[in-house]
Amino acid sequence: MDVIDLLKSHRSIRKFTDEPVEDDLAESIIAAGLSAATSSNLQGTTIIRVRNPETRAAIAELAGGQTYVETAGAFFVWCADLHRSSVACEMAGGEFHAGMTEHFIIAATDCAIAAQNAVVAAESVGLGICYIGGIRNDPAQMSELLDLPEQVAPLFGLCLGWPDQDPQLKPRLPLSVTLKEETYDESNDVAGIEAYDAQMRQYYLDRTGGKLDRTWSADMSALLGKESRPHMRGYLDSQGMNRS
Repeated sequence: MDVIDLLKSHRSIRKFTDEPVEDDLAESIIAAGLSAATSSNLQGTTIIRVRNPETRAAIAELAGGQTYVETAGAFFVWCADLHRSSVACEMAGGEFHAGMTEHFIIAATDCAIAAQNAVVAAESVGLGICYIGGIRNDPAQMSELLDLPEQVAPLFGLCLGWPDQDPQLKPRLPLSVTLKEETYDESNDVAGIEAYDAQMRQYYLDRTGGKLDRTWSADMSALLGKESRPHMRGYLDSQGMNRS
Protein backbone atom coordinates (compact mmCIF):
# COMPACT_ATOMS: atom_id res chain seq x y z
CA MET A 1 0.00 0.00 0.00
CA ASP A 2 1.21 3.52 -0.75
CA VAL A 3 2.52 5.08 2.48
CA ILE A 4 0.23 8.11 2.30
CA ASP A 5 -2.80 5.89 1.74
CA LEU A 6 -1.68 3.68 4.63
CA LEU A 7 -1.45 6.67 6.96
CA LYS A 8 -4.86 7.94 5.91
CA SER A 9 -6.43 4.52 6.53
CA HIS A 10 -5.48 4.31 10.22
CA ARG A 11 -8.13 2.94 12.58
CA SER A 12 -7.97 1.83 16.18
CA ILE A 13 -8.49 -1.93 16.50
CA ARG A 14 -9.99 -3.29 19.71
CA LYS A 15 -10.75 -6.87 18.69
CA PHE A 16 -7.94 -9.24 17.75
CA THR A 17 -7.58 -12.82 16.55
CA ASP A 18 -5.75 -15.42 18.64
CA GLU A 19 -2.79 -15.42 16.25
CA PRO A 20 0.37 -14.40 18.12
CA VAL A 21 2.70 -11.61 17.11
CA GLU A 22 6.00 -13.40 16.67
CA ASP A 23 8.99 -12.03 18.56
CA ASP A 24 11.05 -11.37 15.43
CA LEU A 25 8.25 -9.28 13.92
CA ALA A 26 7.60 -7.41 17.16
CA GLU A 27 11.29 -6.60 17.56
CA SER A 28 11.51 -5.43 13.95
CA ILE A 29 8.56 -3.11 14.51
CA ILE A 30 10.05 -1.70 17.71
CA ALA A 31 13.41 -1.22 15.98
CA ALA A 32 11.62 0.73 13.22
CA GLY A 33 10.02 2.88 15.90
CA LEU A 34 13.30 3.61 17.59
CA SER A 35 14.81 4.66 14.26
CA ALA A 36 12.66 7.80 14.43
CA ALA A 37 14.01 11.30 14.95
CA THR A 38 15.20 12.01 18.50
CA SER A 39 16.00 15.45 19.89
CA SER A 40 19.73 15.91 20.63
CA ASN A 41 20.07 12.12 20.23
CA LEU A 42 18.54 11.75 23.71
CA GLN A 43 16.75 8.52 22.74
CA GLY A 44 14.51 9.08 25.73
CA THR A 45 12.21 6.13 25.07
CA THR A 46 11.98 2.79 26.81
CA ILE A 47 9.43 0.17 25.77
CA ILE A 48 8.36 -2.64 28.06
CA ARG A 49 6.65 -5.66 26.48
CA VAL A 50 4.23 -7.15 28.99
CA ARG A 51 3.51 -10.86 28.50
CA ASN A 52 2.41 -11.97 31.97
CA PRO A 53 -1.39 -12.49 31.83
CA GLU A 54 -1.86 -11.35 35.43
CA THR A 55 0.06 -8.13 34.82
CA ARG A 56 -1.87 -7.47 31.62
CA ALA A 57 -5.16 -8.06 33.46
CA ALA A 58 -4.10 -5.60 36.15
CA ILE A 59 -3.15 -3.01 33.52
CA ALA A 60 -6.47 -3.53 31.71
CA GLU A 61 -8.29 -2.85 34.98
CA LEU A 62 -6.18 0.23 35.77
CA ALA A 63 -6.90 1.53 32.28
CA GLY A 64 -10.64 1.47 32.90
CA GLY A 65 -11.54 -2.09 31.96
CA GLN A 66 -10.03 -2.06 28.47
CA THR A 67 -10.03 -5.84 27.94
CA TYR A 68 -8.16 -5.67 24.63
CA VAL A 69 -5.02 -5.01 26.70
CA GLU A 70 -5.37 -8.69 27.64
CA THR A 71 -6.45 -10.07 24.26
CA ALA A 72 -4.04 -8.31 21.88
CA GLY A 73 -1.28 -10.45 20.41
CA ALA A 74 1.30 -8.18 22.03
CA PHE A 75 1.15 -5.33 24.52
CA PHE A 76 3.79 -2.67 25.16
CA VAL A 77 4.11 0.19 27.63
CA TRP A 78 5.94 3.22 26.21
CA CYS A 79 7.87 5.26 28.74
CA ALA A 80 9.58 8.63 28.74
CA ASP A 81 13.01 7.76 30.09
CA LEU A 82 15.56 10.17 31.54
CA HIS A 83 17.03 7.57 33.89
CA ARG A 84 19.27 5.99 31.26
CA SER A 85 20.65 9.35 30.12
CA SER A 86 21.22 10.36 33.75
CA VAL A 87 23.39 7.26 34.16
CA ALA A 88 25.29 8.23 30.99
CA CYS A 89 25.72 11.77 32.34
CA GLU A 90 27.34 10.41 35.50
CA MET A 91 29.48 7.98 33.46
CA ALA A 92 30.90 10.98 31.61
CA GLY A 93 31.74 12.69 34.90
CA GLY A 94 28.86 15.14 34.73
CA GLU A 95 26.07 15.99 37.15
CA PHE A 96 22.49 15.22 36.13
CA HIS A 97 20.17 18.20 36.66
CA ALA A 98 16.87 16.55 37.62
CA GLY A 99 13.39 17.99 37.32
CA MET A 100 13.71 20.14 34.20
CA THR A 101 10.35 20.36 32.43
CA GLU A 102 12.10 20.82 29.08
CA HIS A 103 13.95 17.53 29.50
CA PHE A 104 10.68 15.74 30.21
CA ILE A 105 9.07 17.34 27.14
CA ILE A 106 11.98 16.14 25.00
CA ALA A 107 11.67 12.57 26.32
CA ALA A 108 7.87 12.52 25.98
CA THR A 109 8.06 13.89 22.43
CA ASP A 110 10.74 11.34 21.52
CA CYS A 111 8.51 8.59 22.88
CA ALA A 112 5.44 9.65 20.91
CA ILE A 113 7.39 10.02 17.64
CA ALA A 114 8.98 6.58 18.08
CA ALA A 115 5.65 4.97 18.89
CA GLN A 116 3.99 6.38 15.80
CA ASN A 117 6.88 5.12 13.68
CA ALA A 118 6.27 1.67 15.15
CA VAL A 119 2.53 1.93 14.49
CA VAL A 120 3.12 2.72 10.81
CA ALA A 121 5.50 -0.24 10.57
CA ALA A 122 2.93 -2.52 12.22
CA GLU A 123 0.07 -1.38 10.02
CA SER A 124 2.21 -1.81 6.91
CA VAL A 125 2.27 -5.59 7.50
CA GLY A 126 -1.44 -5.82 8.31
CA LEU A 127 -1.36 -5.60 12.10
CA GLY A 128 -3.86 -3.49 14.02
CA ILE A 129 -3.09 -1.21 16.94
CA CYS A 130 -4.76 0.64 19.77
CA TYR A 131 -3.08 3.22 21.98
CA ILE A 132 -3.99 2.99 25.69
CA GLY A 133 -3.78 6.37 27.42
CA GLY A 134 -5.72 4.93 30.35
CA ILE A 135 -2.52 3.62 31.92
CA ARG A 136 -2.12 7.17 33.25
CA ASN A 137 -5.22 6.65 35.40
CA ASP A 138 -2.84 5.38 38.07
CA PRO A 139 0.77 5.95 36.97
CA ALA A 140 2.13 5.17 40.45
CA GLN A 141 0.57 1.70 40.33
CA MET A 142 1.87 1.26 36.79
CA SER A 143 5.34 2.18 38.00
CA GLU A 144 5.07 -0.43 40.74
CA LEU A 145 3.84 -3.11 38.35
CA LEU A 146 6.72 -2.45 35.95
CA ASP A 147 9.37 -1.67 38.60
CA LEU A 148 10.14 1.71 37.05
CA PRO A 149 13.00 3.73 38.57
CA GLU A 150 12.95 7.49 39.12
CA GLN A 151 13.19 9.54 35.93
CA VAL A 152 10.96 7.09 34.03
CA ALA A 153 7.24 7.71 33.43
CA PRO A 154 4.73 5.47 31.62
CA LEU A 155 3.00 7.54 28.94
CA PHE A 156 0.74 5.10 27.10
CA GLY A 157 0.21 1.47 26.26
CA LEU A 158 0.08 -0.02 22.77
CA CYS A 159 -1.98 -3.05 21.80
CA LEU A 160 -0.67 -4.88 18.75
CA GLY A 161 -2.34 -7.80 17.00
CA TRP A 162 -4.01 -9.26 13.96
CA PRO A 163 -7.38 -7.50 13.46
CA ASP A 164 -10.64 -9.34 14.00
CA GLN A 165 -12.81 -6.36 13.04
CA ASP A 166 -13.07 -3.85 10.22
CA PRO A 167 -14.28 -0.56 11.73
CA GLN A 168 -15.15 2.57 9.79
CA LEU A 169 -12.60 5.31 9.39
CA LYS A 170 -13.22 8.07 11.92
CA PRO A 171 -13.32 11.46 10.16
CA ARG A 172 -10.81 14.12 11.13
CA LEU A 173 -11.19 17.88 11.38
CA PRO A 174 -10.93 19.53 7.96
CA LEU A 175 -7.57 20.97 6.96
CA SER A 176 -9.28 24.36 6.67
CA VAL A 177 -9.36 24.29 10.49
CA THR A 178 -6.04 22.65 11.34
CA LEU A 179 -3.69 23.84 8.59
CA LYS A 180 -2.89 27.56 8.85
CA GLU A 181 -0.94 29.86 6.52
CA GLU A 182 1.61 32.20 8.12
CA THR A 183 -0.46 33.07 11.21
CA TYR A 184 -3.12 31.54 13.44
CA ASP A 185 -6.11 32.67 11.37
CA GLU A 186 -9.26 31.25 12.97
CA SER A 187 -11.79 33.21 10.90
CA ASN A 188 -13.21 30.06 9.29
CA ASP A 189 -12.81 27.71 12.24
CA VAL A 190 -16.37 27.89 13.61
CA ALA A 191 -17.88 27.07 10.22
CA GLY A 192 -15.39 24.24 9.76
CA ILE A 193 -16.13 22.81 13.20
CA GLU A 194 -19.88 23.00 12.58
CA ALA A 195 -19.45 21.03 9.36
CA TYR A 196 -17.26 18.51 11.17
CA ASP A 197 -19.82 18.16 13.98
CA ALA A 198 -22.44 17.19 11.40
CA GLN A 199 -20.04 14.66 9.88
CA MET A 200 -19.22 13.16 13.27
CA ARG A 201 -22.87 12.96 14.27
CA GLN A 202 -23.55 10.88 11.16
CA TYR A 203 -20.46 8.75 11.80
CA TYR A 204 -21.62 7.84 15.31
CA LEU A 205 -25.20 7.21 14.19
CA ASP A 206 -23.99 4.90 11.42
CA ARG A 207 -21.51 3.08 13.66
CA THR A 208 -24.04 2.41 16.43
CA GLY A 209 -27.17 1.84 14.36
CA GLY A 210 -28.69 5.13 15.47
CA LYS A 211 -28.00 4.62 19.19
CA LEU A 212 -25.34 7.28 19.69
CA ASP A 213 -25.86 10.93 18.77
CA ARG A 214 -22.60 12.80 19.46
CA THR A 215 -20.55 15.62 18.02
CA TRP A 216 -16.91 16.57 18.32
CA SER A 217 -17.79 19.82 20.08
CA ALA A 218 -19.83 17.94 22.68
CA ASP A 219 -16.96 15.49 23.17
CA MET A 220 -14.52 18.35 23.73
CA SER A 221 -16.90 19.97 26.20
CA ALA A 222 -17.04 16.71 28.16
CA LEU A 223 -13.25 16.23 27.99
CA LEU A 224 -12.07 19.75 28.76
CA GLY A 225 -14.91 20.90 30.99
CA LYS A 226 -13.50 19.08 34.00
CA GLU A 227 -10.18 18.16 35.57
CA SER A 228 -8.27 15.44 33.76
CA ARG A 229 -5.90 13.25 35.76
CA PRO A 230 -4.83 16.03 38.14
CA HIS A 231 -2.58 13.49 39.88
CA MET A 232 -0.12 13.59 36.96
CA ARG A 233 1.74 16.68 38.20
CA GLY A 234 2.36 15.13 41.59
CA TYR A 235 3.35 11.82 40.04
CA LEU A 236 5.90 13.42 37.71
CA ASP A 237 7.29 15.36 40.65
CA SER A 238 7.61 12.12 42.64
CA GLN A 239 9.56 10.64 39.72
CA GLY A 240 11.87 13.68 39.76
CA MET A 241 10.84 14.73 36.26
CA ASN A 242 8.96 18.03 36.47
CA ARG A 243 10.11 20.47 39.15
CA SER A 244 11.32 23.51 37.20
